[in-house]
Amino acid sequence: MTQLEKLKREFLEHVEIEKGNSLLTVRNYDHYISRFFQVAKVSDPTDITDDVIREFRLHINRLPGMKVRGQSAATLKKNTQNYHLIALRAFLKYMMKRGVTSLSPDKIELAKIKERHLDLISVDELARLMNAPDMATPKGLRDKAILELFFSTGLRLSELCSLNRDLDLSKDEFSIRGKGEKVRVVFLSPTAKEAIKVYLKNRKDLDEPLFVQNSRNRSDSGRLTPRSIERIVKYYAIKAGISKKVTPHVIRHSFATDLLSNGADIRSVQMMLGHANIATTQIYTHVTDSQLRDVHKKFHSKGKK
Repeated sequence: MTQLEKLKREFLEHVEIEKGNSLLTVRNYDHYISRFFQVAKVSDPTDITDDVIREFRLHINRLPGMKVRGQSAATLKKNTQNYHLIALRAFLKYMMKRGVTSLSPDKIELAKIKERHLDLISVDELARLMNAPDMATPKGLRDKAILELFFSTGLRLSELCSLNRDLDLSKDEFSIRGKGEKVRVVFLSPTAKEAIKVYLKNRKDLDEPLFVQNSRNRSDSGRLTPRSIERIVKYYAIKAGISKKVTPHVIRHSFATDLLSNGADIRSVQMMLGHANIATTQIYTHVTDSQLRDVHKKFHSKGKK
């Protein structure tokens, strides 16, 4: 084992134990740094130079990305390229703190990416989506509760899937463990709380998960998978006559923009979404800024001749 391999192993242990990152994050760091070692053919910390980094950046910039049907594979997305560089920068920062001589992490600049585009649905489309489930059926009651809970809390798909039926509905809030094992508080609207109560009242099973499959041929727990919930949301979007692509994450977007549009401050929205960095939340301000511009154009010149 080379010195760099030994340092990488210690770094990954540090990321998992001291930093408290998830195992998925640790595996991703391992993948990106190992790819760098393989391409750059480095074995000692002093082998990492500006030229080596530049050659690696050229390599990942030319790697094929996801293959689209009927088209040749595109190159690796800029975001994915940046994940490699972020992992490498974190590793260099760790070595610097350990007093190991290597390239300064400040030497690695991330690739510029286009401004992220948000998939959003209108207020009218959101209302149609929420009213799409058939409340006369057990499936409709379940799906209504899922949709209302998404919009009330801004939960991530994985977070909603992890919920159990022991949710305390006597309160208007509950704690959820999100990315990086971080716990935050989310809030239940009266509509969401009522939808969950009605759904649970009509449940015939005693299974632990909050949301279960209705099919008889199901797994032992019956817990709905993320893929199943994605299909549910898509089904009701089509039923509601929405031509746009609608996913659980689109409802999360609607949750955030609804709060900001109605005067919520960005720090509060950051906490409710569970974003570690406020820069991630700031993407939603572009939407509300755009809405303010529309209002300005519509009303500012009303009094002028």
